[in-house]
Amino acid sequence: MMGLDISTSSVKLVELGRDKAGHWVLERCAIEPLERGWIVDGHVEKFDEVADTVRKLVKRSGTKTKNVAMALPPSAVITKKIILPGGMTDIELEQQVEAEANQYIPFPLDEVSLDFCVIGPCATSVGDIEVLIAASRREKVQDIQGLAEAAGLTPVIVDVESYASRLAASRLVQALPNGGAGLIVALFEIGGVTTSMQVMRDDEVLYDRDQAFGGAQLTQQIVRHYGFTYDEAEAKKRNDDLPDDYETAVLRPFIETMVQELGRALQFFFTSTPHNKVDYILLAGGSAGLHGLTSAVTLHTSFPCSLLDPFQGMEIADAVKLKKVAREAPTYLTSCGLALRRFSQWY
Repeated sequence: MMGLDISTSSVKLVELGRDKAGHWVLERCAIEPLERGWIVDGHVEKFDEVADTVRKLVKRSGTKTKNVAMALPPSAVITKKIILPGGMTDIELEQQVEAEANQYIPFPLDEVSLDFCVIGPCATSVGDIEVLIAASRREKVQDIQGLAEAAGLTPVIVDVESYASRLAASRLVQALPNGGAGLIVALFEIGGVTTSMQVMRDDEVLYDRDQAFGGAQLTQQIVRHYGFTYDEAEAKKRNDDLPDDYETAVLRPFIETMVQELGRALQFFFTSTPHNKVDYILLAGGSAGLHGLTSAVTLHTSFPCSLLDPFQGMEIADAVKLKKVAREAPTYLTSCGLALRRFSQWY
């Protein structure tokens, strides 16, 4: 099974494997840009064009795999942790979850795709269990299933983007001192139009927040400064083909603005929780690799900041272009997390 991440600005594919020694292997990865307006706020506006891009991406990647894990944005999914009595059969548990779900889901259950998983024993109530419910409007699920099927793929899992990115990041958090135990880590994913923050400690999410700020604003500043069309500016940004004064006139002011946005998000975390610091900041997403961004974040916040490479420590298969992957790796965080679901116990 491979991971397929369809975002506002691009489609990303990752396929992982394991060698005989059990080491992770990056078998394939590929990315195709999407035009502006094809996907807006998680809604597929141009189905045929996006499906055609997925087909092109799959063909270019060379994969023969058909099973695929995909994800919906958090805004399209309602999640809720509930406490239920332990000792129920699977059927009893399912019936109880459906009964409880009615309280939290503002749509008729026959219009919803619903799933749940048992997290484990309840820490505060002996004999009870903690259960996570996830639900989305059925049309949202059918939209992305349809995109996979139009490309000749079989959708096996529909996840939540933030859960997938967290799964990929948790592997790298374990590489921090003491295996990451007890550390508060702020993960920022800087996308095309949205920056998502998740603050984690020991696999628990302490805080999350989305901000309407991303790489598209850098493209717009390039348009304003040089008079290119939006598509020209996006292509030149991707290919590093901009005038000599780009770094001083456009990039540095944009990075200053981005650093302030990230700092503001952290302040919201500090004022909304008992915490007043984080131990590490990790950056991922298409704009995370901008030259000088990590050092500027460290300087502004005083917390150590680094670029997150979801393929760190993996062996790279011959089919993968090493130089290209090294440059684009932070973009693949969510698709890598989806690809990791191949090895997950939950399907």
